[in-house]
Amino acid sequence: MSIYIFSLLVVGIVLLTVTLGSGWISRLPVSYALIYLIVGIFLGPYGINFLNHRPNAEFIERFTEFLVLVSVFSCGLKMNRPLNFAAWQTPARLIGFLMPLSIAAIAIVAHLGLQLDWGAAILLGAILAPTDPVLASEVQIADSDDHDELRFGLTSEGGLNDALAFPFVYFGLYLSQKPNWEGWLRQWLLIDLVWAILAGIIMGVVVANVILWIDRRVQRSRPSEALMEDLVALSTILLTYSLTELINGYGFLAVFVAGLSVRKNYHTEHRRKANQIHFLEQIEKLLEVVAILLLGSFLRFEAIGQYFFDALWLGGCLFFVIRPLGTQLSLLGSPLPLLTRWLLGWFGIRGLGSLYYITYAMGHSIKSEMAERLAWIVYTILVFSIFLHGVTATPLMAWYHNRLGSAQSD
Repeated sequence: MSIYIFSLLVVGIVLLTVTLGSGWISRLPVSYALIYLIVGIFLGPYGINFLNHRPNAEFIERFTEFLVLVSVFSCGLKMNRPLNFAAWQTPARLIGFLMPLSIAAIAIVAHLGLQLDWGAAILLGAILAPTDPVLASEVQIADSDDHDELRFGLTSEGGLNDALAFPFVYFGLYLSQKPNWEGWLRQWLLIDLVWAILAGIIMGVVVANVILWIDRRVQRSRPSEALMEDLVALSTILLTYSLTELINGYGFLAVFVAGLSVRKNYHTEHRRKANQIHFLEQIEKLLEVVAILLLGSFLRFEAIGQYFFDALWLGGCLFFVIRPLGTQLSLLGSPLPLLTRWLLGWFGIRGLGSLYYITYAMGHSIKSEMAERLAWIVYTILVFSIFLHGVTATPLMAWYHNRLGSAQSD
């Protein structure tokens, strides 16, 4: 049997196992991402050596970019809160205070502890500060009727912060390439911060509503086939992102806002909204399998060993100090119970959004030695997160809901 055929057999067995065994797996302290990662390692040089070359950085960047786009739009569709500050104060605090605080804290730890220059340290902070909307499915909103505040906070944060990390990615890149702030700071403030965010919000609303208007006009005259309706969601993602990027706006933010706009306009079309969420989740799950298999396949123990203590130091500070304490500070005065706040702090899952940012940065003139160091620190921290959060997600969420149910019954 050839390696190729054997690899197809292995992937087929994995997909069948996680599909048919999902009822059992969902009760175990193991995430699907952890299973995919182990299989990816098995398919690499430490196993059957089928996937023995590290994929091109541009391919990984584009692949993870599309995966994150699908995920943030799905997050927007799932949002089940009215658009007012009282309903959105948790994500507002997590995005407006926690994320910049996390970026600054990671940068300080990286600069002082890893001896990185400030540009690379801030870039690393921007890459690792955002939580992931892809690998956090166990702790995200399951459907439109899920009103749990912990799940809402994590889902909305995952949908928004991948978009709003970009200004700081640019800041780190600029500082790495041009330590003289006077040459680029004004452009960063006006274009990369103010304009790009405003353009993302406006384009998300405008493009989504134009597509919805066209769709409704066409449906009245000649309804489309039911099987093709879900493709409207995919076309909304692609059009919103591409048009926003053309005017130098943040496409991720625009796509999340487009998801919110579509959800708002589908309030009387529950079936269609549910179908689109289901359709996007299926795409997301399939792409997640491929992405994690690839991540597992190009892990190299020698490189991980070389940067292991860098990643252990930074990851330990991030998971056990920066994120938990930063969350508590961000939510001071919030009506959320203390247990919910601590779980919001723990489930700062790192994943494919960070993988996208590091490959994006690697394609923008970072010195090759520095790019390699940052990349392996990020890869190793992703593995830590997949393991730690994957093992703890199921038991902690079960414990949380048991405590919640007990409190409500008292």
